[in-house]
Amino acid sequence: MIWIVYLLLGIGVTFQLLGTMALHRFPDPYTRLHGSTMCTTFGSIFIYLGLILYGMSRGWLSYPIHIFLIMVLILITNPTGSHAIARAAYRSGVKPKGAVVDKLREGERDG
Repeated sequence: MIWIVYLLLGIGVTFQLLGTMALHRFPDPYTRLHGSTMCTTFGSIFIYLGLILYGMSRGWLSYPIHIFLIMVLILITNPTGSHAIARAAYRSGVKPKGAVVDKLREGERDG
């Protein structure tokens, strides 16, 4: 059982490291935000699942419940926060790099 916990923690840490690499490697704030949010959310899920299994193997009842609630809150707040940051960057005039189809700007012209 402990090897499964180690495996889940290792996968989670690997995705967290990939998320930090996304912050340094991608060219504009939008792709950086997307890469780091996806990787850290996915990595957090694996870390929390490992912690839940560890708590269940120890016989702790409230520990896995609290970790599960934290995981649900992370799943809600990470994408919501990254969307708010991306929208604020767009409204402040930050342009994405490369050829991009801007459907939001097209919608502003119509409405």
